[in-house]
Amino acid sequence: MLVTGGAGFIGSVTTLALLEAGHDVIVADDLSNSSKHAIDRVESLARESGAAGDLEFHELDARDDAALHDLFASGHITSVIHFAGLKAVGESVDKPLDYYRVNLGSTVSLVTAMRDHGVRDLVFSSSATVYGPEAQSPLREDAALSTSSPYGRTKLFIEQMLRDVAAAEPGWNIALLRYFNPIGAHPSGLIGEDPRGIPNNLMPYIMQVAVGRRDELVVFGDDYDTADGTCVRDYIHVLDLADGHVAALHAIDRFHGCQAVNLGTGTGHSVLEVLAAATAAVGKPLPFRLGARRPGDIAVTVADPSRAAALLGWSATRTLNDMCTDAWRWQSTNPFGYGD
Repeated sequence: MLVTGGAGFIGSVTTLALLEAGHDVIVADDLSNSSKHAIDRVESLARESGAAGDLEFHELDARDDAALHDLFASGHITSVIHFAGLKAVGESVDKPLDYYRVNLGSTVSLVTAMRDHGVRDLVFSSSATVYGPEAQSPLREDAALSTSSPYGRTKLFIEQMLRDVAAAEPGWNIALLRYFNPIGAHPSGLIGEDPRGIPNNLMPYIMQVAVGRRDELVVFGDDYDTADGTCVRDYIHVLDLADGHVAALHAIDRFHGCQAVNLGTGTGHSVLEVLAAATAAVGKPLPFRLGARRPGDIAVTVADPSRAAALLGWSATRTLNDMCTDAWRWQSTNPFGYGD
């Protein structure tokens, strides 16, 4: 099977899970926002665990039609998990054309190559950002869809494009996996989240404060209608997320076209709760201060994961403490990430 973007945070952990489940995996990644060290460590972990699957890596851009054709021409690819793309909400506001060019362009090229080579099983990396601000948590897959960032719109547009493809051509099985807030790391401490520049998400920022790379965490708003006034999100361990992809791949024949599935825990945690759990994992106070609300932030975003349980036989099992402990193991072992 093919995994695009398999050297990234979620992609690398999922690639390892696929190898351990016995799948042979071809990873395609241009390394523009990831590291080849992640693939090397995945290979090492797979050997140590006795994983039955084989791993093959190709450094390529998923928009490269000729390179994709050569990969599929081998005849070894029967299914695809598509992670490749840009993913920072704030950056997408500043660089919208980059996001449309990369995220939409790579998906058009990939799905075209799949069609041309008779591959019809696809698991797509979508996002809970496709849910509109008026949608009420817990969010079901049939909730209202809209988004306020170019990043979110690329996910929304790709979802619609894939629905159109599945409706036009019989035989497609497409899983649109809507992630909530992936955090944590592999328990080995060898593969984890390594954002370029200033982190856009809460957990990697907290971890960089913990190792001294950032001075303090700013908590954006403490006057929301929540228990402690800070925003509540559905945080999911990246290992649970990886297991969700394996489950989706194994259940892909049940999709019969194109369906969306939430991958979340169904439980929300506030910013201050996450900070407290991270502080306990790190074992020392972490400096923070309260700041003003950020435009566009919603008070509560939590998944209804019941469709994933029914369709995939999957549910998240790891706790917030697990997520923080594993994130700290990764960051303390690799204070500067992969060091690229």
